[in-house]
Amino acid sequence: QVQLVESGGGLVQPGGSLRLSCAASGSFFKIYTMAWYRQAPGKQRELVAVVTAGGSTNHADSVKGRFTISRDNAKSAVYLQMNSLKPEDTAVYFCHARRDSIGFETWGQGTQVTVSS
Repeated sequence: QVQLVESGGGLVQPGGSLRLSCAASGSFFKIYTMAWYRQAPGKQRELVAVVTAGGSTNHADSVKGRFTISRDNAKSAVYLQMNSLKPEDTAVYFCHARRDSIGFETWGQGTQVTVSS
């Protein structure tokens, strides 16, 4: 199984950029589907972006063209490059790992992203 630790959150002005990182420990990272979710105050957690074991990606409509998910299997890490940030991107961002073959999933502890002037 894997354990996840996020980093890279912080305070940024509108229009700025941040890069979130998620470090995974454990075995078989390369076969996990990895994703980033976010949860704003008073709102449900929502999917931001996902990358499969094969490298296919999908991004929520709200972040398409601004955010990019990527993974580095050699480093057991997944990243979220966030550009042109908006105040509505303010949320706690969570890393998620899923391995459907054994019905396993896990979450990181989250990292706060605040977009404000």
